[in-house]
Amino acid sequence: MKKTRNTKAKQVILDLITDSNSALTANEIQHSELVACDRVTTYRILDRLQEEGLIHRVVTHDSIVRFARCRTCVDETHHHQHVHFNCQSCQAVLCLENTSPTIQLPAQFTLTEVHITVSGICDRCNA
Repeated sequence: MKKTRNTKAKQVILDLITDSNSALTANEIQHSELVACDRVTTYRILDRLQEEGLIHRVVTHDSIVRFARCRTCVDETHHHQHVHFNCQSCQAVLCLENTSPTIQLPAQFTLTEVHITVSGICDRCNA
């Protein structure tokens, strides 16, 4: 998909996701004091950022969708295959970039995406 123009609202949302230590829900993004657009526009921007390969969706064990910055994707195709960690104490959802799940599929199957979320206590809460 061709990259769309970079509006101020789009840049603010991308910066908010980029600067966050954990993945954010659309509601958290929408209610940030930095975001000055309505809910529909926020969702459109999130869809656009995902289509452009700048962010990715994380679905947690409780079916909440969060958004995190893509650190290794270089175009519209998402190239990351990493684990997401959901802290049971602070509820943060973190991308564990240096982890790589091993999935063995039968020869007739083709792997295109992996979505794994593990739960536990993060390093900040364990300290």
